[in-house]
Amino acid sequence: MPVRVGMVSLGCAKNRVDAEMMMYTLREAGFELVKDVQYCDVAIVNTCGFIEDAKQESIDEILDLVRLKNRHRIKAIIVTGCLAERYQSEVMKELYEVDAVVGIGGNKDIAKVINEVLEGKKKELFPDKDELPICGGRVRSTPFYYTYLKIAEGCDNHCTYCAIPMIRGRFRSRPMDDIIREAEELSGKGVREFILIAQDTSRYGEDIYGCSKLPELLRKLCAIEKLKHIRVLYCYPERITDELIDVFATEPKVLKYIDIPMQHCNKRILKLMNRHGDRESLTALVNKLRERVPGITIRTTFMTGFPSETEEEFTELSEFVEEMKFERMGCFAYSVEEDTPAAKMKDQLDEEVKRHRRDIIMEQQSRIMADNTRKFIDKKVVVLIDGFDHMTGCWFGRTAADAPDVDAKVFFVDNGKKPRIGDTVTVLVTDSVDCDLMGEMISED
Repeated sequence: MPVRVGMVSLGCAKNRVDAEMMMYTLREAGFELVKDVQYCDVAIVNTCGFIEDAKQESIDEILDLVRLKNRHRIKAIIVTGCLAERYQSEVMKELYEVDAVVGIGGNKDIAKVINEVLEGKKKELFPDKDELPICGGRVRSTPFYYTYLKIAEGCDNHCTYCAIPMIRGRFRSRPMDDIIREAEELSGKGVREFILIAQDTSRYGEDIYGCSKLPELLRKLCAIEKLKHIRVLYCYPERITDELIDVFATEPKVLKYIDIPMQHCNKRILKLMNRHGDRESLTALVNKLRERVPGITIRTTFMTGFPSETEEEFTELSEFVEEMKFERMGCFAYSVEEDTPAAKMKDQLDEEVKRHRRDIIMEQQSRIMADNTRKFIDKKVVVLIDGFDHMTGCWFGRTAADAPDVDAKVFFVDNGKKPRIGDTVTVLVTDSVDCDLMGEMISED
């Protein structure tokens, strides 16, 4: 009987792709993959270690598995991912029930690690970060109709608050031909939406080709006949060129949606973050995108409470949010990450102040989005169906303006013709609730 392996992957979509590649390795090695870790022999936690809340979530998940192991429900626990890479031997010292800790460079050896722990060995494996595979097969964990394409690994931006370069290593682009090959294969299997991800997608290709090749990559992906839609996440504002904007404006397969993590708008704070720009340059970029790509959805992320942020600088950020009225936005309170330059800066703010400022920004954004959604009442929207809610009797899905897991939803009733998950339908919007739309299906596309 094959050994049953369960995988819990936490954190970002980039981490999810790593987990999918490990699952492929395990399946090819003859292990049986199970969805519920309660019914496995070996449980793998692919952890996140980006900010304090994510680290705590990873630790809580490990402790849940420890309880299963103590009840003899599972035989072994393996910790992989960012928390394992960042804290290495500390993990097993603090959580002695863990059987193996594997850094990201050891993902390719996951099958060998499982065999060793089942022989009763404790294992710690931390190869060079550059040994993390960025090409190869994977067992997709997303629904059949969308998938993530990781086009690069690591980061060279070195924002002062961020531990990612320490955890994931240098920026490494995936060869363009390999990305195209995978996209062709998956689009032939019915994938409708491809979501491009990296720590900085706008930097794609610089290390291999000498300049950013994201515009060229997008155009080549658009040439794949069966590929329907492409969504682009994580573009740094200073790298959004006119050439890239032209792609969004002219390629119908590229969704009019762009994720631009801005973090702040005050020039002094951005400089302390080792980021570029100021309120004026960011305003100009937003205006240019909206002018040249009518109807574009701009998603961004901000951070409150960075060391020494004054009340006046926070007010400038609040005014900027109010002025720009971003279609989608998230905001996080600054998290002190050890060994980063920002952690050593003077004038660290109280947690209460950081979180209070975050709450103010999010309340602003909730009101802005609620106002935006009301504008869709009595209009038609195209919706990709993600599921059916049996409690409410409603289908739900996403428009082109919404990425999975992070953005808004459309809830609707059918017109007697039962659609299927993964179908695209037209919905007449009849109401809005906070940031979500409500409506009635009027046709299938």
